Amino acid sequence: MKNIAVVGTGYVGLVTGAGISDFGSKVCCLDIDIEKIKLLNNGKIPIYEPGLKDLVDRNIKSKRLTFSNDIEESIKYAEIIFIAVGTPENKSGEADISAVLQVAELIGKNLNNYKLICTKSTVPVGTGKQIINVINKHKQNNIQFDYCSNPEFLREGKAVSDFLRPDRVVLGVSSKKAYDYMKDIYRPLYINKTPLINTTIETAEMIKYAANAFLALKISYINEVANLCDEIGADINVVSEALGSDGRISPKFLHPGPGFGGSCFPKDTKALVKIAKKYELNMNTIDAAIKTNNYQRRRMFNKIENLLEGDLKNKKIAVLGLSFKQETDDVRESAAIEIILELINREVSINAYDPVANDSMKKLIPDIEYKLNWQSAVKGCDAVVIMTEWNEFRGLNLEELKELMFTPIILDTRNILNISELKRLEFKFDNVGRK
Repeated sequence: MKNIAVVGTGYVGLVTGAGISDFGSKVCCLDIDIEKIKLLNNGKIPIYEPGLKDLVDRNIKSKRLTFSNDIEESIKYAEIIFIAVGTPENKSGEADISAVLQVAELIGKNLNNYKLICTKSTVPVGTGKQIINVINKHKQNNIQFDYCSNPEFLREGKAVSDFLRPDRVVLGVSSKKAYDYMKDIYRPLYINKTPLINTTIETAEMIKYAANAFLALKISYINEVANLCDEIGADINVVSEALGSDGRISPKFLHPGPGFGGSCFPKDTKALVKIAKKYELNMNTIDAAIKTNNYQRRRMFNKIENLLEGDLKNKKIAVLGLSFKQETDDVRESAAIEIILELINREVSINAYDPVANDSMKKLIPDIEYKLNWQSAVKGCDAVVIMTEWNEFRGLNLEELKELMFTPIILDTRNILNISELKRLEFKFDNVGRK
């Protein structure tokens, strides 16, 4: 059983810490946010992620998982240190790794015996070398350490299952000793034949960006195909199903909608383009995916305008779904943000409702009406816009919806409603690629 410290208790850090403790190691999750650590020590989870509370509670009870603000002391005690702090997009579109390097400096100053330093944060290619240099600069003696790039591939809303049952584990290591340490941590997965990819640090860093950019490409591609389906009268759902049945393509991420969002795809695609420019290379396909995604947001607003025949001023519109996808309260880069802000600019009155993300959106856009259920959100509205594919919205009672609305107009940006029922009930409606 290894003693492990995980610095950062966001989506990645908390899931990583709880997951590794579930594999049998003793883990202390660390954060400078005192209130967040207090919440965790009181059995409360600061983020919405299905299955995470049960995972955390189980490992707290087994005494393998603890939480602390004492980062320096925990670094000294740990054998392996995971860096899982945020790397947000900076003004130039690059990943801001300042928090990662701050942790590296702390590790260097408190390096008291051999340790393996492992990065979970999404960082540009070459960051591993910077981390190693920072630790060497600040360490007080000749104590040795190793480094590993161990990128995460966690989907928000399914992060727990993704960690406990991954498709692969990527290990970019500086030595055989580092690989053996990591192999020991992930032993339950190794026994279950989960592929462990043993590679270089730079290759591991590249794998993370390449994977996210490719998935973003799939989303932008199917959105462009859906837009063409709109114009020619084809059904994108059938097109997507046929594409997905091809083993070379797979059905994942072939769901048209208002564009990709969240904490990863938008910033990682931009960061990859920036990395390439440093080497005087163009990432033309990634550039196109970014442009398509921006266009898709605008196209959704145009659909609202068309449904209301351009007359938006003083209308009341309900926005159902605020998170960037279902099963998360994360609204970062959510398509709903741009829609709401544009509606506000057009002097539209807005009712908003999300099963879990009301409070998250309220921090960004406080001056609209937030409702506690979809019925109160749509009551008396001139139109409804579905922005997130929550199951609650898939099962909307359309007869009740029509009775509650002032006029039966709806934009389904996720293609989750029954078109036959919408027609039967004489809704005026639009979707993405299903005219």
